[in-house]
Amino acid sequence: MDTGIIVIAHFENPAQRSAVNFLSEILGMKVRCVIPTSAFLGAYHIMTRYIGVEAVAAFRALSKTLETRSPTLFTDIPIDLAIDALAYAGGYRVESWDGYIMALARAFNAPIIYSIDKGLSRKVKGINVVNPIPEEEFRAYCTWLRGKLVKREG
Repeated sequence: MDTGIIVIAHFENPAQRSAVNFLSEILGMKVRCVIPTSAFLGAYHIMTRYIGVEAVAAFRALSKTLETRSPTLFTDIPIDLAIDALAYAGGYRVESWDGYIMALARAFNAPIIYSIDKGLSRKVKGINVVNPIPEEEFRAYCTWLRGKLVKREG
């Protein structure tokens, strides 16, 4: 799973309910998925730096999910996986984080990457990229987010 879905699930926004429901299914092992714990560090950065969530609120929300200690949480980055991630990043011309998600999917023979990144789906071969947020709800979230970002920049 990519960071964006974790972000959406952990603060109030138009798509939060769907993201929380989907994340709950993964943590409860109803949906086969691996969530890198490092994605929560990225989510914290996005939530506090770009969206304006208070640091304490972001910490509490993200920590609560991590404290489930679900077996779906992948807890480290082995050296070989980091090397593969960099190779995918260079080979597919994607960010190193996206390369890591691709390497993780391949290491676990996972046919799907859950992500809100539409661009990633055009770059990845042999893996389906799926946005689990319903399309209309995701559009509402994007509109809401654009307004939020404009306010923070101004």
